[in-house]
Amino acid sequence: MVKLQSLKTDAYVDAKRGDILTTGELGAASNESLRVLGLSPEDCRRLATTCLDTVLHSDGLDDERRLATASELSVSAALRTSRGPLGAGRDGSIAAWLDTARYAYAYLFYTSRTPGQRAFEERQTQVRDYYNYAVEQAVAGLFKRYHPSPAGSLDNTIPGPAGWSLSLDTSTLAQDGSTATPEAILSASSLRFDGLRSVYRRDGFGSEMVAVMPGSTLPATFSEMPASNVSVLLRFDGTTLSEILSTRRVRLEAYDPYVTRRAHVGAQDVPLAGNFSAAYGVWLAQAGFSTQSLRTLFGWGDELDRPHIYLLQPYDPHRRVIVLLHGLASSPEAWVNMANELMGDERIRAHYQIWLAYYPTNAPLPYNHMALREAITTTLDHYDPARASPSAHGMVLVGHSMGGVIARLMVSSSGGDALWNTLVGGASIAPDMSERAHRQLDPFLHFEPMPEVSEAIFIAAPHRGTPYAHSFMARIVHGLVSVPARLREDFKDLTPIISDTPGRLPTSLDNLRDTDPFIRATATLAISPRVPYHTIVGRLSSKGPLSESSDGVVPYASAHLDGALSERVIPSGHSVQETAAAILEVRRILRTRADSDVDDTDSHLAHTGEPIPAPYPPDHHGNTHESSLRRP
Repeated sequence: MVKLQSLKTDAYVDAKRGDILTTGELGAASNESLRVLGLSPEDCRRLATTCLDTVLHSDGLDDERRLATASELSVSAALRTSRGPLGAGRDGSIAAWLDTARYAYAYLFYTSRTPGQRAFEERQTQVRDYYNYAVEQAVAGLFKRYHPSPAGSLDNTIPGPAGWSLSLDTSTLAQDGSTATPEAILSASSLRFDGLRSVYRRDGFGSEMVAVMPGSTLPATFSEMPASNVSVLLRFDGTTLSEILSTRRVRLEAYDPYVTRRAHVGAQDVPLAGNFSAAYGVWLAQAGFSTQSLRTLFGWGDELDRPHIYLLQPYDPHRRVIVLLHGLASSPEAWVNMANELMGDERIRAHYQIWLAYYPTNAPLPYNHMALREAITTTLDHYDPARASPSAHGMVLVGHSMGGVIARLMVSSSGGDALWNTLVGGASIAPDMSERAHRQLDPFLHFEPMPEVSEAIFIAAPHRGTPYAHSFMARIVHGLVSVPARLREDFKDLTPIISDTPGRLPTSLDNLRDTDPFIRATATLAISPRVPYHTIVGRLSSKGPLSESSDGVVPYASAHLDGALSERVIPSGHSVQETAAAILEVRRILRTRADSDVDDTDSHLAHTGEPIPAPYPPDHHGNTHESSLRRP
């Protein structure tokens, strides 16, 4: 009657962890519970709802086994109701997923043992997954069924299936005053990205989702990324097990995973699930930057004629800002893995937020330098005009190639009239043109270090220009590059003063030549002594001395800067910012600064005996949030 069998190695994990979500069949634990009650697992696969009712009202199982089995049976029933034309958008399907989440919620927080006491149990992991998946499916179904209902605020009732009372709480999300309804709600767990080396996430309670928002209503100079990572919970009314199992009142709560780390549920404090890559991947997949950057360089179609700043997460006043500046013929896609890896690092994420600069790389270098300064300043003026928050101080500039040259100019001084005298002073200017020349050219030739910037990282930056801008291929490209029409019109009368070519403004490619007057004049400008800076240099070949090497585009002699706090030479071509070694080096630099912030906090504690007040107190649910002033 009893026979002995051995499991094969490949069946080991299935026997312990296989369940309705991984194999499409009920798991071993649920099957055992059903047999205890005299129920056939085979029949329950077909009649999940009937078996579910029997399990819920049986005294033959303890609460944990009863609710865990009910959760899995409910998943089976919900999967069946999700099939059909409307799929997850049917009221019956939404109700089934809400039931699943409720049973799992009751198991996790309202049985005799705490989640911590079951920490090593496979069954708890399965039930947590049932809850997270049910939340994802219920939210997607609600959005599909009832969109576009107006977005709600705290305690605002939203439509739901018959018998259920649902409210929406987005009070902890940074919304910049916007009440826009998302255009789409996507499950982060179902997304896969080609081009992202890693997807960074945090395991925990709740569902990881992406909210795709409509076009920004913010000024044209800057905007928040139109896709946001959101962690979603369903919180059921009640304080006892019987109340939870009988309630049909539920609150849908949405959190920013960058800000909220843990959720207080029942009497427990649990980690909140989060995804830090999905929204970035969705945005880049839809943005079309790679095509647009080339169209801009050659002046084809709609032109980008001024910079734009993209915030990769809702603005956070408590985190320092990293500004990433791309190079020639490039776009924010140049930073696809750099930005993702930085935000995937918990220590960096706790202290920094990323802004991506996008600017017309066909425009002259002096114009882009000043226009980017103004764009960054305008963005800060919008969010923190008084410059009272950590975000307005300690900014870090990271520039690749031409972006590195621009970053250096932002932390340098023009030396009074030195640039004007060098570049314009010797020109013959008619008296009636002198006032106009000063009015239009002074902003480009007189500047001081940006006070908000406290550190800079220059990657493969041609600070002294590059001889490759004279190459045969560069000459071919040069003939196709066109300065934005608006700039041609604004400066057409000053062309004889600022250009060696009659009737033609210099382009960015002109400015990157090692013989260009502007690049030569600015190469020796003094960098602010209060701004430590670092260089990362690519070396295409290991042959010959370092001083004579190159990344294939920028010579080492042009990228090297005396006085750098650190210099890292990496075997690579010019796109060195894409390499793992360069990303690790940037992470090292940023972590050093983050650790310095922690030391400042510890010093404050040692001298006063009191911690620096956390900028994120617990919210009305008791959830705790990240702080740039606390150890991550």
